[in-house]
Amino acid sequence: MSEVAVDPKPAKAFDPEAFALNIAKAMESSGQALAAYLKPRENGEARDKPPNEINELIKTFSTVANYWLSDEKRSTELQMKLGKAYLDLWGSAMRRMVGEEAEPAISPLPRDRRFTDPEWKSNQFFDFVMQTYLLTTQWANDLVHNAEGLDAHTRKKAEFYVQQITNAMAPSNFVLTNPEVLRETVASNGSNLVRGMGMLAEDIEAGHGSLRIRQSDPANLEVGVNMATTAGKVIFQNEVMQLIQYQPATENVLRTPLLIVPPWINKFYILDLKPEKSFIKWCVDQGVTVFVISWVNPDKRLGGKTFDDYMKEGPLAAMDVIEQVTGELTMHTIGYCVGGTLLASTLAWLAEKRRVRAASATFLAAQVDFTHAGDLMVFVDEDQISALEKDMQAAGVLEGSKMAMAFNMLRSNDLIWSYVVSNYLKGKPPSAFDLLHWNSDATRMPAANHSFYLRNCYLENKLSTGKMVLDNTRLDLSKVKVPVYNLATREDHIAPAESVLYGSQFFGGPVKYVLSGSGHIAGVVNPPASGKYQYWTNDNTHATTLTDWMKTAQEHAGSWWPNWREWLSGIDGEQVPARTVGTEAHPALEDAPGSYVRVRA
Repeated sequence: MSEVAVDPKPAKAFDPEAFALNIAKAMESSGQALAAYLKPRENGEARDKPPNEINELIKTFSTVANYWLSDEKRSTELQMKLGKAYLDLWGSAMRRMVGEEAEPAISPLPRDRRFTDPEWKSNQFFDFVMQTYLLTTQWANDLVHNAEGLDAHTRKKAEFYVQQITNAMAPSNFVLTNPEVLRETVASNGSNLVRGMGMLAEDIEAGHGSLRIRQSDPANLEVGVNMATTAGKVIFQNEVMQLIQYQPATENVLRTPLLIVPPWINKFYILDLKPEKSFIKWCVDQGVTVFVISWVNPDKRLGGKTFDDYMKEGPLAAMDVIEQVTGELTMHTIGYCVGGTLLASTLAWLAEKRRVRAASATFLAAQVDFTHAGDLMVFVDEDQISALEKDMQAAGVLEGSKMAMAFNMLRSNDLIWSYVVSNYLKGKPPSAFDLLHWNSDATRMPAANHSFYLRNCYLENKLSTGKMVLDNTRLDLSKVKVPVYNLATREDHIAPAESVLYGSQFFGGPVKYVLSGSGHIAGVVNPPASGKYQYWTNDNTHATTLTDWMKTAQEHAGSWWPNWREWLSGIDGEQVPARTVGTEAHPALEDAPGSYVRVRA
């Protein structure tokens, strides 16, 4: 007689009384969430109006619907296609019910993490629900893909809106149609929903009436304490930025200092996360004198600050201070994302003025040409920008939460719905993760600056074509003759690798294009010690497409950081004794990371 294995910790028996009590508590917490939503509206602090995106969605879907409904034969075929798919699924389900083998009508993609729980396949009900959803999603995507006569921009918007709606309607987002959540609800007698609804109420209250989804546990993630801890001082500030100089960590340093221009749509400490991930600390440890701009988190008072102002009070002001502190007229420069676009514009402005301030320029996932711009283009056309400008004119700024939501929507399954399920349905608070904590630390943008950027770069693509005017000066990138290290990341959906490669041709000096593995953030913030990802190099700078460039590119394991440092030494390897921080003229104002970065939106 064989022995039967006994689970030393048998599952807790379902307790109807406890379940009913927890459901009542969850409903009470959901009422608190509703109260948190209504409170700012009752006090006049928030005024609800349909988001501009709703109008765009209706207009876009109307265009697609007109194509299909304008021809009776076409619309009939469309309905029959979906009906046949459902009948095939029903037949497959019936065969399974009687014990026969049946191939699924459709299967999720291998990288779709929503349906990894085994019960999506083993349980006939959940399998049927999943396949019905996948078939409907496929049909909705085909509606857009097969609609002839759509211009490229309308098609892109329609694909984006279909993705948002189908992602939101996934059965994995609901208690009764998600096997993992349902099991957890029964096993815990509903205590997961109590915790989840409690977090929902807290997150709506934290968002002042709007849901601010927590992506990371803020415990042990405080700027200046656990992140952005590289030793340094703020040595200059104006209305737009603080300039930080970092304490040297080596006896000797490169003679030429380094200025980093981060994006103002995020906070600079993405380059100074925890010490083991910090690009800034790594540069300091490599014997580089590092200066970083920390942008202000602007309020309505600064809403009139223009792109010109950001150039003059940002990179140009920083360059003057760095010269006064180090005695060096020229410096290496780095621009990340939109900070790179500003840096390129600044260097073109300097070239027109025949002023030599840069020894080199490094661009990290930055675009200077927007012909092949990324997924953010779905938000860019005259109607959408005009509507956004109207909102910004009233507020003076674009709220950081709106830009953060736009970025999150580009990867909504990963950055929105996975947290909705985990936080509010499973009742599991997220773990502490410095990168996602930074991602949720949004900043506002001045209306004037953001409007100029959207129109001149995304909408009209003026920088690369020589039509952009800053400070009454027409910019020509071909006059930027300094060596350029142009880094793209392979999976970037914000500054696509193809777009960065295409932009390389507009500079007038030597350009080294490097492609890193991963995406817009992880591909840049990839310390050598982690041993993750890879990067590619290729001396063929005349490749017209990324595919052609990759054919003869050489792959290297690990981080691109050492390759960049070697490139930097090749430009100017002379060393001098390490410099003290600040001078009499520019004394330390406060410790790094400064006060500007601590202001939350």
